[in-house]
Amino acid sequence: MTPPRAQIDHLVVAARTLDEGVAWCEATLGVVPGPGGEHALFGTHNRLLRLHCAEAPRAYLEIIAVNPQAMPTRAAPLRRWFDLDDPILQTRLSQQGPQLVHWVASVPDIDAASHGLNALGIERGPVLTASRPTPQGLLHWRITVRNDGQRLFDGALPTLIQWGDRHPADTLPTRGLALRSLSLQQAETQPLQRALDTIGLGAVGVAPGPAALTALLDTPLGPRTLTSAF
Repeated sequence: MTPPRAQIDHLVVAARTLDEGVAWCEATLGVVPGPGGEHALFGTHNRLLRLHCAEAPRAYLEIIAVNPQAMPTRAAPLRRWFDLDDPILQTRLSQQGPQLVHWVASVPDIDAASHGLNALGIERGPVLTASRPTPQGLLHWRITVRNDGQRLFDGALPTLIQWGDRHPADTLPTRGLALRSLSLQQAETQPLQRALDTIGLGAVGVAPGPAALTALLDTPLGPRTLTSAF
């Protein structure tokens, strides 16, 4: 059996509201996103789409938004994940619509990966235990989330996740979406590249230039490029 390795787990598309995220998905990707769930810890909710990716067989796309009907059980002043409490990001989502903001990497040993980043002076955040209900039962995972909710490296350094005995992609239908490439760009490439090497994702290269996170997708509407806006 091939040992577990670090790999792309999912892309994060943030939206001002989940309804706006669903409408964006239909218009941009040509598909209706599948069901997701609610995250009590952070007061957010999502919808999901399976992504075909040879290098990451369980890859998916997450559309996420603050749930106006829920208060986070993670009490203030602790922030929501993915910078969703950041007023600058929320203003951008309001003015520009849903957009790619981040990515999450699955790792076989989240404690070791987190300690490796800490040794580089990168505080990726404490490892939290989270869950959400699904029709198939409770979904469990461990994830790194900073107390201030920041993504780091303009969203290019992935949040780390380690799933329990089930993965959300296992029950997602195939909708004709494929992730062809994920590319990262930073003004100073070396710190980010060292971080990726440390967590076992050195194959995801970093190009010099203005901060950007770019995903190339094949969709029922043809090729689509999702790019973060900083």
